Order: sequence, then structure tokens, then C-alpha cells
Amino acid sequence: MQIKTLAATALFVLAAAASVDALAQGPIVIKFSHVVAPDTPKGRAAERFKELAEQMTGGHVRVEVYPNSQLYKDREELEALQLGAVQMLAPSLAKFSPLGVREFEAFDLPYIFPDKAALYKVTEGRIGRDLLRKLESKGITGLAFWDNGFKIMSANQPLTSLKDFEGLRMRIQASKVLDAQMRALGAQPMTLAFSEAAPALRDGVVEGTENTPSNMYTQRMHETQSHLTVSNHGYLGYAVIVNKKFWDGLPAATRNTLARAMREATVYEKKIAQRANDDAIEAIRQAGTTTIHTLTPAQQAEWRRAMQPVVGQMESRIGKETVRAILREVER
Repeated sequence: MQIKTLAATALFVLAAAASVDALAQGPIVIKFSHVVAPDTPKGRAAERFKELAEQMTGGHVRVEVYPNSQLYKDREELEALQLGAVQMLAPSLAKFSPLGVREFEAFDLPYIFPDKAALYKVTEGRIGRDLLRKLESKGITGLAFWDNGFKIMSANQPLTSLKDFEGLRMRIQASKVLDAQMRALGAQPMTLAFSEAAPALRDGVVEGTENTPSNMYTQRMHETQSHLTVSNHGYLGYAVIVNKKFWDGLPAATRNTLARAMREATVYEKKIAQRANDDAIEAIRQAGTTTIHTLTPAQQAEWRRAMQPVVGQMESRIGKETVRAILREVER
């Protein structure tokens, strides 16, 4: 009996010591870096995830959110994640191509998603899950797809017909698909990091750009762009990702709790994304700096005809199976 008592006491002491060690180590810290403003859909959802994660884990996890490229720019953030300098990102889907996962470039194809319902059939279904799994060999775990929305065009001249684009220097994010898209319209694409876009527009380095209304408004691009066209020609979305080694090394219970927090943050993000873009268009209208154009059905058809060849040109680069699987899914 005495031996059993001593053994039990020893186990209690060891457990208490382990608990003290865990407390001494402090909370698990997740550095969540992104390149957009805090009041965009992505920025607000990152803060929502922080709130949920810290609340659900009772403070065992602390999330530090770094918006507006405070830590890393577009070209740097993925490498920082792979090296473990940050634990979480939400890069735009085009960013995965330089890693060798070109299938994500399908999301950049012009007019591939007729509406959000068609988009969600892809991101929330088998195709979306398969795409996220392709990141694992790069040391990355994909957690969720987040929305921004459909893109618009801006410049210091009206952009309604193809002749309006001729020779125009248009900023794009790094994407072979977007490069081909702008060339199909007759424009001259120039690749710049998101943090460099607004200054480049202000200084005349580029003459126009494409982006979502919320990104344009929060970066104050409308203040130096006198015309804006609501074209909805392309989609801008994100994948929320974590460093795989960090994620796999978390206690299972903590990992499951964080996954639940991410699911709730994703539901929240999708609810606010469209509203944020609608509000941004109205705010730009109220600012009075920018004339807003909406394409007529004939003009929209002209844009579609001009950009349709891009899908065929990019199939072999992205992967025919991926492109055709998406087209089948959205046409159902």
C-alpha cells in the first residue's frame, strides 16, 4: 500500500511539474500576416478568427494579426510561412503558382464563375478540397477559402470598349493568366505587389488597375482614378493557410478547436464580403471623385469575346483536368 501511495504521489508531482512548465511557456502564438487593410473582408475576418480562437481556447492560443503588409509583401509572405517566420496567411489564390501549384490559377480565368453560387460549388466541394491538399507537399496546410468578390476596372479614362484599353499600363498581381487577360484586351500589364499599387497609380507608373471595390476604396485608389467600370470580369479570393509543421505539432484538441474557429470565421467572412463591396461602390459614388460605369449587355459580350481565348491558352498551364472539372461544375 505504501509503495502505491508513493507512486501516486510521484505521478501527481510529475503532472504538476508538467502543468507548471506548460504555463511557464505561455500561450501558443499564431502570427497571422496579410497585405490588405483591416477594414476589408479579409482584414475583418482575420480579426474575427483571432477573437474566436482566443475565446474558444481560453487564452491558450494568442493570435497576432499583422495587416497592410506590415511584416511581408506579396512576394515574401509565402516564403516566410514555409520558413516558420509566420504561422498563418490568407494570400490571393494566384500566389500559389510560383510554388508549382498552378491549378489555383484557374480562379483567375476571366468570366469563369457566373455568380457566387457557382463559385461555392467549386470551393466548398471536392475540387476545392483537392486543391488545398495539393499544398501539403509544399509544407502548407489549407484551412479555408475566403471571398473578396468580383473585380472591377479603373483608369483615368472610361473603360467600356476594347479600344479604351489599347496600350494602357494596367497593374496586375503576379499571374500569367491575368497577364494574358490584359493583353487580350489590348492593355500593357505591369506586375506590382498590392502594397505598391496605390502609389503607382498616384505617381502615374501605371494608368489603371483591376481589383475589388473594397480593396480599391480602402487603399484610396479611387482618389487618383477618375473612372471605374463595374465589369465583374474576374474573381478575387483567398486561401487561409498555415505552416504544416506548426499545425501538425499542435495538440489535437487545440487543432480541432482552431479548425472550428476557422469554420465560424469563414461563415462570417462570406456574409460580409459582398456587403463590403457594395458599400465600397456607394462610398466611391458619394466621394464624387470617380465616374462609375456599368457595362451594357453588348459591351459585356464584347469583353467576353475578347477574353474567352485566354481559357484555351491557359488550359495546358493550369491543367486541362482542373479547368474542365470547374467548367463542368459551374455549368450544372
